[in-house]
Amino acid sequence: MGDNKTPHRPVAAREVFTDPIMFLAFGFGSGLAPKAPGTAGTVVGIPFAFMLSRLPLVQEWIAIVIMSIAGVFICGYAAKKLGVHDHGGIVWDEIVGYVIAVAFVPDTWLWWLLGFAFFRLFDIVKPWPIREMDHSISGGLGIMLDDIVAALFAALCLAALSWGMSFM
Repeated sequence: MGDNKTPHRPVAAREVFTDPIMFLAFGFGSGLAPKAPGTAGTVVGIPFAFMLSRLPLVQEWIAIVIMSIAGVFICGYAAKKLGVHDHGGIVWDEIVGYVIAVAFVPDTWLWWLLGFAFFRLFDIVKPWPIREMDHSISGGLGIMLDDIVAALFAALCLAALSWGMSFM
């Protein structure tokens, strides 16, 4: 699987669309994509990031924290229901990860595209300590935490890029 998640059993659309928590876990259906469901889920994060970027900073971060905490339960529920630790179709973590990755950058398409690229890179490659978290922390917390750390890595790269550009 190209998105570096646990190989998965096929999930019927009705299983996702008839259970509200599965619907969220599968990113409103984007996790059903036959190829690269994590990338499809990250795309779903774009309108969330756009809406949240319109809020005052404190409210934006409260929403991100709520989405993250809810994600532990949403992803944990889906993983338990499917009997797979990190099923490829569970993409709520990618949605939240992307929102975090771009929360620190200017509200422009260039920065958001770079945020998308860096976040996907770190989420797929999973350098240390992301890979360690992915393998050692189970349940919804493990599913969410590796993407949150990948998002923070992406945000650090974007900050370094921004800092470097300020000297040009």
